[in-house]
Amino acid sequence: MSAQAIWKGVIRFGEVSVPVKLYSAVEDRSVHFRLLHARDRLPVKQAMINPETDEIVPYDEIHRAYPIGEGTLVMFEQEELDALEPEAGRDIEILRFMPPEAIDHRWYDRPYYLGPDGSESAYFALAEALEHSGREGLARWVMRKKSYVAALRLHRGVPILMSLRHEEEVIPIDSLEPPKGKPLDARELDMARQLIGMLEAEFDPGQYHDEYRARVLELIEAKRQGKSVKVVPLRRREPSEDLSRALEASLKKERKRA
Repeated sequence: MSAQAIWKGVIRFGEVSVPVKLYSAVEDRSVHFRLLHARDRLPVKQAMINPETDEIVPYDEIHRAYPIGEGTLVMFEQEELDALEPEAGRDIEILRFMPPEAIDHRWYDRPYYLGPDGSESAYFALAEALEHSGREGLARWVMRKKSYVAALRLHRGVPILMSLRHEEEVIPIDSLEPPKGKPLDARELDMARQLIGMLEAEFDPGQYHDEYRARVLELIEAKRQGKSVKVVPLRRREPSEDLSRALEASLKKERKRA
């Protein structure tokens, strides 16, 4: 792999141990700006300010507190919070194996590629075992003072860890009100089926990009070249109140495009 490993660990289940390197499978491509003072264009710095005196508070004089009610705070020393951090280690413990459909997409958080760390035979044995079993593992490990749970699975022959959100982070779907409204009549249902069929296609990630980022980069390049720039805001379509008319217009548009 040409990417740079961000961490090393050892996958363990039973008596099996597989040394691996973790590589981030995604990266932040957001455009980041520097904050400058408008008058002299010098970089500005963030600081903690006492709201009563407007004085800067040094970092070593800042304490953490948790609000538990109106006007009530529980105070903490940094040493107390440090003592709660999970114990550091290199083990990626496989807790169990399960069918791939056992974990739905709501739980997915961040993917990591796994590469061999020395023992390539053990690494490829793991990949082959995952492929032939048709199962994925549920893993647990600690990295950089944070505990993770993840699905260990195979993607195009490469083992990956898909870190998962914890139970308290996922909102149960039954907390939402079920949809209400008039059901589609036969004509509307037929048009909806036709439209869905005309829009059916394979997922091609190359067709989908961060359009806002692209517009920002175009603006940066134009300003770098000293060009006069006129920013035209994107037009936003208003939702249609007439479903039948909207379906007819959509079908007409897709037929013309075809």
